Amino acid sequence: MTDANNPFAAMMKAGQDWAKALNPALATFSPKGFEAMWPTMPAEVMEAMMGKTFNPDGLDAKSRLLMTLLGLTIMGAQAESQIRLTVRHAREAGASHQEIAETIGLAALFGGVPAMTKAMDLAKEAMEGDKE
Repeated sequence: MTDANNPFAAMMKAGQDWAKALNPALATFSPKGFEAMWPTMPAEVMEAMMGKTFNPDGLDAKSRLLMTLLGLTIMGAQAESQIRLTVRHAREAGASHQEIAETIGLAALFGGVPAMTKAMDLAKEAMEGDKE
């Protein structure tokens, strides 16, 4: 996609040039910085908001977060920030490293091995420094 005649590459370059002209700091902008602004919710808050508090017979927060991770992976693991945040929240809700890995592995059946590999890398990154 580095071909000068490629309209998509030209559009991307024009957008990058415009961003640099508008604010030079945008040249090094990374959406990963937004993740630091969103703290991991405490397990009790997650359970109250999306667990058994309002639906006692329903799924707990950990199960819901693992299903969310499954869906994000099946979609091709394109939403990198969302995958990392979901993994962090799943860990806080009580999911083990093994449960997260199994969830992502199951997604390979539906989303393919490349999506699984990418999601696994993102999950490892999100769990760096975790002690289990």
